[in-house]
Amino acid sequence: MKRAIFVVLVVATLPSGLAVAREVDPPQVEATTTISGRGFGHGRGMSQYGAQGAAIAGKSAKQILDFYYPGTAVGKATGNVRIRLTADTTDGVRVVAINNLKVRDLKANKLYMLPKASTRNQWSIDPYGDHGTKVSSFDAKKRTWTLWRTLKGMAQFEGPGVTALILPSGSQVGYRGTLRATDVAGTHLDTVNVLSLETYLKGVVPREALFTWRPAALQAQAVAARTYAAYHRKRSTNRAYDLCDTILCQVYGGYGSEQYSTNSAIAATAGQIRLYKNSPIIAEFSSSNGGATTPGDLAYQVQKVDGWDAYPGNRNPNASWTVTRPTSRIQAAFGVGVLRSLKVTARTGVGPGGGRVLRVEAVGTNGQKKAMTGDQLRSKLSLRSAWFSFVPPSPTILDIPTDQETR
Repeated sequence: MKRAIFVVLVVATLPSGLAVAREVDPPQVEATTTISGRGFGHGRGMSQYGAQGAAIAGKSAKQILDFYYPGTAVGKATGNVRIRLTADTTDGVRVVAINNLKVRDLKANKLYMLPKASTRNQWSIDPYGDHGTKVSSFDAKKRTWTLWRTLKGMAQFEGPGVTALILPSGSQVGYRGTLRATDVAGTHLDTVNVLSLETYLKGVVPREALFTWRPAALQAQAVAARTYAAYHRKRSTNRAYDLCDTILCQVYGGYGSEQYSTNSAIAATAGQIRLYKNSPIIAEFSSSNGGATTPGDLAYQVQKVDGWDAYPGNRNPNASWTVTRPTSRIQAAFGVGVLRSLKVTARTGVGPGGGRVLRVEAVGTNGQKKAMTGDQLRSKLSLRSAWFSFVPPSPTILDIPTDQETR
C-alpha cells in the first residue's frame, strides 16, 4: 500500500563514516486569501467601459450621458484652465529654447521676446528675492547658465506653438499654451500649464479612454472631462491652479498624448458640459462599475444596474477579477490578531452577489471584533473596487509516494 509522507530526509555523514537520516521541518508557505470582485474604481457617474458598451449597442453620446448623469441638462463652458504639472519637482520652470519664445512678467503684465543665440538651448525661470523671479539661459557650448533678467513677480513662458518642458530626469514633455512659474512657498515654484479648455481636453481624453473606442463613447468622455474641469475651475478661485494632471484629478499628458479620434470627439462636442441647477456637475467617472453604479450624495449620483459595463464586445478586463492577498496583510488591516472569521455583513443590494460591500467584520482568536467599510478595506488591500467577496479556502494535500512504496 502506498503511504504519503510529509518529511524531508537529509543524509548526513558522521565522523565514524556512518550515514544517518534526520528529519527537518519543511519550508513554510505563507497563507493567502483569495478575493473575487467586480469593477475598477469608485463606480460613481459614468463607467468608461460602460460608455463603450453603450456605443457598441448604438447609443449616442447624449443617451450615454443621460443614463450616467440622470436629471442633468446640457450647458456650455469656455475659457482657460490652469493645470499643475506634478512631474516637475524642480524649484523653477525649465524649457527648451526655440525661436519666438517669449517670457511675460505677470506682475507688470509685460511681454519680452527672448533673444536668439545659436548656443542657447535652454531657458529657465527660477525664484529670486522676495517673491520675484529670474530668467536665465543655458549655453550649451560653455555649459554655463547666464542671468538674462530679474522680475519683481511671477513669470511665464509663451511659445509660438508647443513648448517642451524639461523634467528633473532630463526628459521633455511638450505642452500647448503657456508654462507658468507659480510662487507657492517663496523658495519653490510650481509649474502650471495655462491653456484653453478645449486644448486641455486634447491631452486628457486619450489618457482617460482608449482612442480606438467608438465615437459616441469618446464624445461622452469629452463632455464628462470638460464638465469635471469646469466644476473644479469654479471652486479654485483662491488657488494658483484648477486641477492637477494625475488620477487625483484627471490624467493629462500634454501635446504628446493627442490622437485624431479623440480630437474629433472633442470638436464634435465643443463647449458642451452637463449642468444641475445651472451649475457644472461633478461629472465623476471610473473605468468600470462592475454592473451597477454607486450612489452618492447628489441627486444625479444614483444607484442602478448597468447592463453596458460588460456589454458583449467592449472587452472590459475589469468586469470581474480575482486576486490573492497574504492573510497576514488582512490580519494587519483589522488588527485583531489571528483571524478566526472574516465576513461581509452588509452590501448595497444592487447587482450580482448583492452588490458592493458596505461593511466587513473580522473576529480574532482572542474574541476581539473589528469592522470597517468596503472602501476602507479596498484601500488597505489595494483592491480594484469595493465590490468583492472572500473565496472560501480549499487546501490541496499532495500525496507523494516514496520510491520504496512504488516498487
